[in-house]
Amino acid sequence: MDWAERSREIFAQEIGELQNVASRIGDEMNRAVEMIYNSTNQVVITGIGKTGIIGRKIAASLASTGTHAIFLNAAEAIHGDLGMVCRHDTVIIISNSGSSREILALLAPLKRLECTIIAMTGNVKSELAQHADLVLNTGVHAEAGKVGLAPTTSTTAALVMGDALTLCLMEKRNFQAENFVLYHPGGALGRRLLTRVRDRMETAIPRVGLHSEFREIIYEVSSKRLGMTVVFDDMDSPAGIITDGDIRRAIQNFDDIRTIQAQDFMTVNFKRIHPDVMVSDALESMDINKITTLAVMEEENLLGILSIHHIFDFRNDRL
Repeated sequence: MDWAERSREIFAQEIGELQNVASRIGDEMNRAVEMIYNSTNQVVITGIGKTGIIGRKIAASLASTGTHAIFLNAAEAIHGDLGMVCRHDTVIIISNSGSSREILALLAPLKRLECTIIAMTGNVKSELAQHADLVLNTGVHAEAGKVGLAPTTSTTAALVMGDALTLCLMEKRNFQAENFVLYHPGGALGRRLLTRVRDRMETAIPRVGLHSEFREIIYEVSSKRLGMTVVFDDMDSPAGIITDGDIRRAIQNFDDIRTIQAQDFMTVNFKRIHPDVMVSDALESMDINKITTLAVMEEENLLGILSIHHIFDFRNDRL
């Protein structure tokens, strides 16, 4: 057996099932997003077994992106933890079969609490679906594998449906990186998102003049190790930049590089960024423009240079 090939077959099977689930998504998702967005109460995600594990992840994703959400194990709920649910909460119940004993036992008390019930189930004719206010259909034709008994494709479908709901609500709330930082202050990601350009920029700016010769330019770019230099005019204002790429192109395009000056091959309309912009936005700008450095400027004042190496400097991330 070629297990690599078998793994690709399993991937293909699950992807095919996910495409079928996606094709069935309709207005019920619009209603679910609006329902949760307009509610002032919490969202409670519940499930049991493998779907409980998926539910815990969905609850965590919602909570970290601006939706007040908690996870409640269905088995523990019917033995006292149902007290975590408040009147008028929105409860998302995840159950592939829609007929688990612990799941069905929750329906009556949730109704008495006047909770809105969203069923995420693979069986739209189940008792759970019949008693829900809204159904998100995660039904799949078969679980992955030859035996098809272990929850695989069904749990993947529930996970992706939860991701879709989470991201739709995130966009509905216009949840930005600044908001994300509030819930993720720790770790390298939180530090990177909290960091402003001025915190990472290099203030020892490589500099040459308009009339600087090629040899001088090469020396400045190499010695400052930023892969570029700023070209200043006679008024000591930044007139352009020269990067490693500009130098390579100059070697190809000019017959005698000994005679060229900085003004002959500098980039005039160089990309710049404000020092108070977040580093994450600076990285996005670099990615869009396919560059590795940005001039940090406040109005017409050049304050420093931000290199992509400053953003991903592992030593700084460990501070």
